[in-house]
Amino acid sequence: MADMAVMPIRLHLRDLKKRLSVIIVAYLIGVMVLMNFSAPVFDYFAEPLRSALPAGTPMVFLNAPDVFFTYLKVALVLSLFVTSPVTFYQFWAFVAPGLYRHERRIFVGYLLASVTLLLAGGAFAYYVVFPLIFKFFLGFATDSIQALPAVRDYLSFGLKLLFAFGLSFQIPIVIMILSRLELVDPQVLAGKRRFVIVWAFILGALLTPPDMVSQLLLAFPMMLLFEIGILFSKLGKRRAEKLRRQETGEANAGG
Repeated sequence: MADMAVMPIRLHLRDLKKRLSVIIVAYLIGVMVLMNFSAPVFDYFAEPLRSALPAGTPMVFLNAPDVFFTYLKVALVLSLFVTSPVTFYQFWAFVAPGLYRHERRIFVGYLLASVTLLLAGGAFAYYVVFPLIFKFFLGFATDSIQALPAVRDYLSFGLKLLFAFGLSFQIPIVIMILSRLELVDPQVLAGKRRFVIVWAFILGALLTPPDMVSQLLLAFPMMLLFEIGILFSKLGKRRAEKLRRQETGEANAGG
């Protein structure tokens, strides 16, 4: 009896180890391949800054290894996205056998929505926030004080903003999942709106560089996404209650 209880756990752990190995190997291969494309990717990533700089202004590196480690970091981050189909498939193959058919549909729906919002957050940061921030800060340059941005510092700054906005755009998904699990009530959350506003600005200050512009550009979308999450949670709750009433009515009719 003990062996029968232990064996499934061992099999699950063995399966998990195999799938994690596939994910890691795919990721490392992605890093090695993508190192060859890091330079053009970084050039594209730095375009919002270059557009805000005076024509002909170069980017610099302050230490000899900076460019190499910048390109390596680009490859490390880029590989996360390029190999994400492998990661998602392995994760799905591990959890899917333990889910019912309707749970699989819900899981896939939330996963696709989460990835879409992550990309939307990154795109919003790159195409809207970056140009505004760089135009604002570089506007303080004078004839005697000119900007010579360093590649390493720019990459760290840009990635921090991208991930901050990508994560903040997950707010509707988090609210909908918590509501579906009946851990929170969307009506109760709506009544806590004033606290959410305060926390949006606090998180904006923690997740972004220490400047008011980027904090505001993150806090306002977070508040909007909170409202969107509440709206969809209310719609989902009404639909679930409607289905529950239908099932109850059918059961009573059958009885």
